[in-house]
Amino acid sequence: MNSQFTLPFGGPSVLACGAWLKNTICVSQGDQAHVSELIGDLDSAEACRLLDESVARLCDGVTIAIVAHDLHPDFYSTQFALSYAEKQGLPVLAVQHHHAHIAAVCAEHGFVEPVLGLALDGVGLGADGTAWGGELLRVAGADFRRLGHLALIAMPGGDRAATEPWRMAAAVLFQLGRADEIAARFTNQPGAATVTAMLQRNLNCPATSSMGRLFDAAAGLLGVNEVQTFEAEAAILLQTLAQGHGRVDPMNAGYHITQNNVLDFSPLLAMLADCHDAAFGAALFHATLAAGLAVWLQRAADEHHIKHIALGGGCFYNEILLCDLSGRLDAIGLHVLTSKQPGDSSISLGQAWVALQSIK
Repeated sequence: MNSQFTLPFGGPSVLACGAWLKNTICVSQGDQAHVSELIGDLDSAEACRLLDESVARLCDGVTIAIVAHDLHPDFYSTQFALSYAEKQGLPVLAVQHHHAHIAAVCAEHGFVEPVLGLALDGVGLGADGTAWGGELLRVAGADFRRLGHLALIAMPGGDRAATEPWRMAAAVLFQLGRADEIAARFTNQPGAATVTAMLQRNLNCPATSSMGRLFDAAAGLLGVNEVQTFEAEAAILLQTLAQGHGRVDPMNAGYHITQNNVLDFSPLLAMLADCHDAAFGAALFHATLAAGLAVWLQRAADEHHIKHIALGGGCFYNEILLCDLSGRLDAIGLHVLTSKQPGDSSISLGQAWVALQSIK
């Protein structure tokens, strides 16, 4: 079923082609933004065909002025956007993934003032060509600036690490100077010795600031999940364990913020590596994340004189993280904007919002 949003301004019609996962497309007309039904992940010919059909249907009778797409050049949605624009003689606009996440929250609320955006998800191509996913942004319409990010963690094996949390846990152990523990911990993983060698030689170990991968690392360290059978399985298991355990106080000194505004949860991860109570560890992980993120945002709000915080990205489907962090921000006088659909299905709406403001 299509969704429709009334925007606080109008403009020429935009076609926004969305992301790779949970794809939707968005077409604007005047002050109305029409988001398609969920097309899904663009990893099959059927899904790509559905995208083509959705564009044809929503653009029927509409004079498109600009086409927006994700930064990632390999996405089918990006390739479609570029091809469509070339055939129609239209300009294109590449919108960074996490900028689009925060822009979607602003569009949903019709909020046009600058915001601090906290975008937490699995991965999105960053403006510097690296894998982002834990981003503190200043967003003002068509413009954004990266103010900070989560501490980088290596992904041994690249994309494979996104489906095998034990690899993210191995990367954390390596960073903590405990590489000799990797093979002994993950005896069920025949590639453990190879991953250790990869980390030691920095071979096929791209770094990421992703909150999703931080959840994976925690799940691997706690022995909750070594290999995922579906997307976000490790994070869901951690949330379930934390809910079952109940609330705990955050870990004192479980994080630190560097001079260049990197939020580093290494002390928390070191504690989880030695925790033998997975439920307590999961609860402590959630509580300390919320505490650290709230302090990080408060500092940015004070420095940039912005009181509105937009929370976007798939990690905010996590009820514990969303509620705890929102409560902390509200308690210090910050105004929180959230989304009913914080994941990638909202990316097309965010892209359209950015594109409209780029041509106002």
